Amino acid sequence: MAATPETAAVTVGEGAVRQPADLAIAADAHALSDQLKAMRERLFPPAAQKTLRAFSSGEAARLIGVSDGYLRQLSLAGEGPKPETGNGGRRFYTLADIAALRRYLADQALSKGNAPKARTYLPWRDPEAGEHLQIISVTNFKGGSGKTTSTVHLAQYLALTGHRVLAVDLDPQASLSAMFGYQPELDLSGNDTLYGAIRYDGDTRRPLGDIVRGTYFPGLDLVPGNLELQEFEHATPQALLRRQEGADIGPLFFARIQAALADVAANYDVVVIDCPPQLGYLTLSALCASTSVLVTVHPQMLDVASMNQFLFMTADLLGVVREAGGELNFDFLRYLVTRYEPNDGPQAQIVGFMRSLFGGRVLTAPMVKSTAISDAGLTKQTLYEVGRENFTRSTYDRAMESMNAVNAEIEALIHAAWGREKRG
Repeated sequence: MAATPETAAVTVGEGAVRQPADLAIAADAHALSDQLKAMRERLFPPAAQKTLRAFSSGEAARLIGVSDGYLRQLSLAGEGPKPETGNGGRRFYTLADIAALRRYLADQALSKGNAPKARTYLPWRDPEAGEHLQIISVTNFKGGSGKTTSTVHLAQYLALTGHRVLAVDLDPQASLSAMFGYQPELDLSGNDTLYGAIRYDGDTRRPLGDIVRGTYFPGLDLVPGNLELQEFEHATPQALLRRQEGADIGPLFFARIQAALADVAANYDVVVIDCPPQLGYLTLSALCASTSVLVTVHPQMLDVASMNQFLFMTADLLGVVREAGGELNFDFLRYLVTRYEPNDGPQAQIVGFMRSLFGGRVLTAPMVKSTAISDAGLTKQTLYEVGRENFTRSTYDRAMESMNAVNAEIEALIHAAWGREKRG
């Protein structure tokens, strides 16, 4: 007998029982949640929180932009933070140590009147020089395009290079939050996501500054996500209807994320938003708040065809927003090729096809598909969090070279938007 729409067959042992589908799915969800919690506690005991590894003196020197020998001289002279010392006198720096070194070197450069040099050590934006908060939305409404992977690696890279970064998880599936060690159904309650700052009922709305959470990555904060973000998609049509009836709902939907971010803008140089894989009110509000946009593209024909529809829909909807008074001024719009396999002929053809159409709007560096990235993801880690010793060196180096090339290109676009190329 065929199952009715409201029921599902659930196997228990060797037999089968029938129960309402919602209860069957809920049981699976609770079982999976319990197992994920247990896995997290095994990976990150005793407080079930992630920590960031220390960096070798060579890694620290490369991040700061000095030689390893110079860091050794500073250490011997007792200047700057004191590094940890391992076997054989090897020096290790935490990311907080590296940030302290940046501040120390920047102060030294400023004391000698070398402001451009100070900016290379500590690249914080200067509002007095017109360097506005850079808000980058990473988007595509097709799943599997590498959107969250791109977002988390970009956010971490910018923090590693000395920027103050806020990562915003706007996807109800909360994959970005999971990468930072959060299990949304356990670690978050009501109003703990961006929805708490953009909701229409003012009595329960919270300032975004109260929602932002620090992470184990110094210089990188997080606005986590969970399923409550989906409420914005349901509440917005109702709010628009109330507005037609004369009610004051505050800013329209496309201006609400921008208004929320204004609450914390002074604390950051860059905001990176992981948009949901759909073109709804959340994504539109993020795009309208953005100064720049990254569209991730997996170089397969179906993905490119899907992106074509995404671009048509985005153009139409943003046109409506513009006519309603929304401001759309992007510093840059770039297409990022993800999960790229250089030896795959059809993929190479598609990338060439995109470059012929979009020219410089396709980032020069693609994100290469690598087992190092996927293997790190098994423990909810990124390429920047795992050590080289955990992989075949050639595999790790190839993946890191690709990732750094992508993110350095985006960093250069950010600095160009701030006008640093002209000021030197």
